[in-house]
Amino acid sequence: MADVPDEPVRLTHVDESGAARMVDVSGKAVTARSATASGRVLVSPQVIDLLRGDGVPKGDTLAVARLAGIMGAKQTPLLIPLCHPLMLSSVTVDLAVGDESVDIVAQVSTTERTGVEMEALTAVSIAALTVIDMVKAVDKGAVITDVRVETKTGGKSGDWSR
Repeated sequence: MADVPDEPVRLTHVDESGAARMVDVSGKAVTARSATASGRVLVSPQVIDLLRGDGVPKGDTLAVARLAGIMGAKQTPLLIPLCHPLMLSSVTVDLAVGDESVDIVAQVSTTERTGVEMEALTAVSIAALTVIDMVKAVDKGAVITDVRVETKTGGKSGDWSR
């Protein structure tokens, strides 16, 4: 749905001829913006036991995944071709071991002309991939699921939450 009711619905990263383009944000106001994303890595009971106990063979899975998620958020414009390079004010990545999964939540904030939803999603995705890398020796069937934006604040379109 478009932000303004009278505007036609369209993809913003495609020009009139259908070619991919980076959106021009130079006319937008600099405002405080934030986004929260979440995701899960479904793992075996053996991995849950290891994460709650002595750890997995490669080391502290949650600490490594947390750092990887933070690094991922900072690298988003290098990974997603049409994302703007942004000066991030903060990135937090929290991981929790559940009964059948590692649950991941990333929160990213900035004061910029565009939002940080992609940075939050990238943080979750890279943290999840790192969990997979850390546990694959024990659980080759681990699955990343439910990666999604939960909330966003700031900007012309205002606040949004799932």
